[in-house]
Amino acid sequence: MDRPRLTPAAELVRANTRHFPNETAGYRRARNELLAEEIELRRHIARVAEMRRALPPGGEVTKPYMFEGEQGTVSLDGLFADKETLVVYSFMFGPQRARICPMCTSFMNAWDDKIPALRERIAIAFVARSPIARIAALKKQRGWTRMPLYSDASGDYTRDYVSEDDADVPGYAVFTRRADNGKPAIRHFWSGEMSGAMADPGQDPRGAPDLDPLWAVLDTTPEGRGDWYPKLHD
Repeated sequence: MDRPRLTPAAELVRANTRHFPNETAGYRRARNELLAEEIELRRHIARVAEMRRALPPGGEVTKPYMFEGEQGTVSLDGLFADKETLVVYSFMFGPQRARICPMCTSFMNAWDDKIPALRERIAIAFVARSPIARIAALKKQRGWTRMPLYSDASGDYTRDYVSEDDADVPGYAVFTRRADNGKPAIRHFWSGEMSGAMADPGQDPRGAPDLDPLWAVLDTTPEGRGDWYPKLHD
């Protein structure tokens, strides 16, 4: 794919005339150096997203995965509704867990209000291994009003796309439903695959992109992420 020639980041920064009250020359030099890196980061994020979109077709989904929702049983195909793309987030709330994972809660709190906007473009579902009655009670407790929650009661989906050992871990997977040889076919498109073994020294294991805005905000502050984690507030 031919890409347009991009102006070097340092050259773009030279056009920056932004200043703030009482800043020093040293601050402005350092800030402009950082600005150039921020431009490069933006470009790298765009390149990675382009590479993701250009992935060859993933494996076809051939098992009849079934989920229990608040309105009854639904298949993986049914989760697509009228969309061609489906995002499935598996959250940590297995039957052995007394309370939902605080990190999953933080993520899902931030997404609840975004569900209507997301559904204009894609289908989305949140899945856990607990029975649906327990998940529905959690939804009421957390005050989620838009979150489409489902139970993977059999664990078939979880073992294939989240954890072979059926461990209570998070997972993020994207599926597509497109015409393939004249008939609709569901395929796995992309999943987050960064594990703790891939973490850099001194960093908490995390994927990229980081989908919780909590961390994006903290990354702009002098405190940063640190070794802090959100707590589960009732």
